[in-house]
Amino acid sequence: MASKSVFILLGSNLGNRELLVNQAVEMMGERCGKIVAKSSMYESEPWGFKADYWFLNQVVVIDTTMSPDELMLSLLSIEKELGRDRSIQHECYVSRPMDLDILYYDDEIIDTDLVVAPHPRLHLRRFTLLPLCDVAPDFIHPLLGKSNRQLLDECKDLGIVNKFEL
Repeated sequence: MASKSVFILLGSNLGNRELLVNQAVEMMGERCGKIVAKSSMYESEPWGFKADYWFLNQVVVIDTTMSPDELMLSLLSIEKELGRDRSIQHECYVSRPMDLDILYYDDEIIDTDLVVAPHPRLHLRRFTLLPLCDVAPDFIHPLLGKSNRQLLDECKDLGIVNKFEL
């Protein structure tokens, strides 16, 4: 299989967030493909639920030869190793030590049991679009036909998202 560029959103609001995000990036580089770009880190208020701690988010771009499902299984394994417990079903969003979402799998449209890409809510979330614009402002959303920069400009999400100062 030819190499694909995949955009992945990392999020953490439990534990040592910065360490967890860095560990996840390292693990993805070892297991999933070559890391070719990383956004700045951003701190954002929880989206869709109340929580005691804000999220640390980052977008990474990897070149991978894994299929979408293989990649998602690897990402789920990394989440679990970093403390995420998906065994309990929740009715809404919850705090978590690590969340890994495939935003784009190249410019492909994918809908499997494991992966929906482009991510169905990426255009609604400022905490996703800001780091995405760091690494790919001109990338065109394959369903919406707009660049990430256009999506950010049109985003109605008023959630607070600030660059995280290390």
